[in-house]
Amino acid sequence: MYTNFRSAANTYANVGLETGVVAASPHQLIVMLYEGAELAVRMAIKHINEGDIPKKSAAISKANNIIVEGLQAALDPHQGGEIAQQLEALYVYMSQRLMLAHINNQTAPLEEVLTLLRDLHGAWQQISNAAPGASHHSMAA
Repeated sequence: MYTNFRSAANTYANVGLETGVVAASPHQLIVMLYEGAELAVRMAIKHINEGDIPKKSAAISKANNIIVEGLQAALDPHQGGEIAQQLEALYVYMSQRLMLAHINNQTAPLEEVLTLLRDLHGAWQQISNAAPGASHHSMAA
């Protein structure tokens, strides 16, 4: 009985997440990517502190995938111009810091990436508050 409930709850959560993604504007999707990357980095820090290397590896990989395949891939250099170029360089830097943290099993590079993600996330939230429903997705991510 408990297994069926857990399975149903997981299915419901996945449908809710997928529905949120489908209904989200491009701007909201970028905010969701920042939130996911931040969570993955926080989990990597937690797993390093606990000595759980396999979970640390998975969390760092997830954060890197979100940054590279989500945020960086969403940049539009034609419309975003210099801002998009600067963000691309920042995403490459964050990816390098994640790999350093992974190889050396250090939390300091993760803390740095987390700070950068929080700052960018905050900027995107301010854009959202200034212009609800606005899509600045083409400029940068």
